[in-house]
Amino acid sequence: MANVNAAIVYYSSTGTNYQMAQWAEQAAKEAGAETKLVKVPELAPEEAMESNPAWKAHYEATKDVPEASSDDLEWADAIIFSAPTRFGNLPAQMKQFLDMQGGLWGSGKTVNKVVSGMTSAQNPHGGQEATLLALYTSMMHWGAIIATPGYSDQSVFGAGGNPYGTSVSVDQDGNMVEDVEGAVKHQAKRTVDIASRVTAGS
Repeated sequence: MANVNAAIVYYSSTGTNYQMAQWAEQAAKEAGAETKLVKVPELAPEEAMESNPAWKAHYEATKDVPEASSDDLEWADAIIFSAPTRFGNLPAQMKQFLDMQGGLWGSGKTVNKVVSGMTSAQNPHGGQEATLLALYTSMMHWGAIIATPGYSDQSVFGAGGNPYGTSVSVDQDGNMVEDVEGAVKHQAKRTVDIASRVTAGS
């Protein structure tokens, strides 16, 4: 396998997507990749977080996680994004981070990055597929190579069967409803594998 640099870029308000990002990083390392786990900056004012103790607690608990930068994207051969859905779309925090990459895009440095996305919502039909499609629309503009899991492993079915990318429902207590750890790890390893082929071919 060719050497692959894998960036796991996430946004998480209460911890679900942080956990998914950690599983993805673990699997990418197991697949032989050099990894970076980075979060996009929080945009919400602290007053907004005060109304949700879990949001505030997670924000405080992950203050030491490095913030994502354009340099991380340029460094990466593979990029795995994880973010919750917001009204069927990407959350503003992730969208702003993507929108700020015009310099990379304009200089052709997003071309042929191998990318994949994961997401979460409060229920199975809460915009999970639409959120991943919104992410992938931006990736098409980047000239990136989108590596979805499809139905390439049995773990996808056990996680709810989303071929666009692993997605999970979260109950009122903040617990994941489906068992998605295996699907996340499969998706990460598949993304690294495809990136290794692209890297070797170039």
